[in-house]
Amino acid sequence: MATHRLGRGLNALLPASDNDDLNADWGGVGETNEGRGPYFLCPLDFIIPNPYQPRTNFKEAELAGLSASIKEKGVLQPLIVRRLADNKYELIAGERRWRAARLAELEKVPVLIKDISISDRLELALIENIQREGLNPLEEAKAYGQLVEEFGLTQEVVARRVGKSRSTITNSLRILQLPEYARQSLANGDISAGHGRVLLSLENEADILALHDRIIKESLSVRETEKLGREIKNNGAKLHQPAARLKKPGAIPNHHCRRFTQSLKNFLGAKSKIVQKGNTGRIEIEYSSPEELERLLGLIVKQK
Repeated sequence: MATHRLGRGLNALLPASDNDDLNADWGGVGETNEGRGPYFLCPLDFIIPNPYQPRTNFKEAELAGLSASIKEKGVLQPLIVRRLADNKYELIAGERRWRAARLAELEKVPVLIKDISISDRLELALIENIQREGLNPLEEAKAYGQLVEEFGLTQEVVARRVGKSRSTITNSLRILQLPEYARQSLANGDISAGHGRVLLSLENEADILALHDRIIKESLSVRETEKLGREIKNNGAKLHQPAARLKKPGAIPNHHCRRFTQSLKNFLGAKSKIVQKGNTGRIEIEYSSPEELERLLGLIVKQK
């Protein structure tokens, strides 16, 4: 049997030509133009979500911004679907655009049909979100676990297909061993995957809970948490004592940097990061589509 690889992502499913006419006469509401070309406009009501979508948290601010862009510019990249019975289609990739298009009250969106297996549907939805870093660490770990447990893929095969290293997959799956409270903190963004790995290195459940609470209360960085974790394992450091802070000359205090970063995320509705280097640094803002880039530029650059 021929092997396949989806690690190239969604480009593997899209036609080579970028010049297909998405502005032609696509027919009236309640009908499709399937068969006229690689893309066709499909009524939104004919499309149902992908039950294997690994992402469960769609931020309202992001969807609202994407919806405003779609309302003005339209959907620039087609959704990928598979054909069902009774003139229905199931999403494979593009759920954010589908949700935003519904908010924009569009009647139809451009789609591309691909008939693929259940495991490939999960894999493509996973790849789409990984490429834009749309999954939180817990969602990503659960998706990898689903590929391993439900579809019998080895960690090595999963790594090859999603374009990650074997160690990355292994470390991600270890997150699922965290206590429920720590997994919830990870999903909420209160702790990072790096924090989670330090917690997993501890054996005593009371130490895990105490260090988890310290990370959140004191806004400990991963390096600070690693240092404290080593002290706990080596000489039983007392967790009620404040952790020694790692400072850089001129750097903004870690807890202030986290607060600024969160304010930036809330304002932009996009994943953002402040990277410090002494008294200098940079701000990184991520976008996942041309529509989202236009939305972000509209927020940052004052419109006249």
